[in-house]
Amino acid sequence: MAFRILILGGTRDAMTLAEQLLEKPELEPTYSLAGRTRRPLPPALPTRRGGFGGIEGLKQWLMEHDIAAVVDATHPFAAEMSHNAAIACQELDLPLGRLEREPWAPQSGDDWYPVPDLHEAARKATGLTAAGDTLWLTTGRTSLPAFEGIPDRHLLVRCVDPPDPEPAFPDWTLIEDRGPYHLEDERRLISDHNVAALITKNSGGQAAHPKLDAAREAGIPVIIIDRPSLPPATHSFQSPEEVTQWLEQALKVIEAYQTGSGEL
Repeated sequence: MAFRILILGGTRDAMTLAEQLLEKPELEPTYSLAGRTRRPLPPALPTRRGGFGGIEGLKQWLMEHDIAAVVDATHPFAAEMSHNAAIACQELDLPLGRLEREPWAPQSGDDWYPVPDLHEAARKATGLTAAGDTLWLTTGRTSLPAFEGIPDRHLLVRCVDPPDPEPAFPDWTLIEDRGPYHLEDERRLISDHNVAALITKNSGGQAAHPKLDAAREAGIPVIIIDRPSLPPATHSFQSPEEVTQWLEQALKVIEAYQTGSGEL
C-alpha cells in the first residue's frame, strides 16, 4: 500500500530524516521547502517549494495527495507554518509528528538575556552596549528590519543568503556562511570583529551552538530570543530516528487493520 508522507523541511534534521526515508521503500515522502532560503540542500526525494496558501490550501493539498501523515521538521521559529500544519492536521484528523530540537539552556558563566521577540532584542542590545560597539546578529536575513533603529552601532550580520533588499544599516558587515560552525572559528570571529554582544534565536541543536560557547569564553552578553508558542502536535520527537520508527509503526498498524489482523 502507499503510505504517503509530507515532510515540512528546511532544517538539517529534516535532511537527515529525508535521507533515512530514502532507505524505506514502503514509505512515500514528499519534501516541502518554504523557499525562503535561496540555497537549500534538497534531498533526493519528490520536492515541492513555496507555500500552500494558508490552512485551507494545506488541507486541500493533503487531501489531493492522499497524505497519511505529516512531519513538521521546520525551523523552531517557522511559527506560521507549524501553526497551519497543526490546525490542518487536527481538522483532517491526520497524525502530525513534530521533530523538535532541544532548546538551548544557559550554562555556568553564560550572560544571557532572554527576550520575547526581535524588537525587544534590539532594545536590550542597545541598553547593554555603547556607541561604536559591534553587535553580532545571527537571527536570519528576514529579521534585519527590526534592528534598523539601533543607533551608532556596527552590525555584523551572518546569514546563509544575502538580505534582499539590504537593510537600512548605516554601518554593517555581511558574512555569508552556512553551518555547522566550529568553536575556533567563532572565537576568531568575536576577536577579529571585537564583538560586544551576540543577538540570536533559541534555535537549539548542535550545529550553531559553538557561538554560544565562544560568547561565554569572551565574556560577552547574549540576547537570546525565546521560541514562539505552537499548537500541540499529536506526537513530538527529538531525533530523525524516532520519527522514522513512528512512521514505520503507523504503517504496520494500518496494514494490520486493512488485513483484518488488527484494529486502529
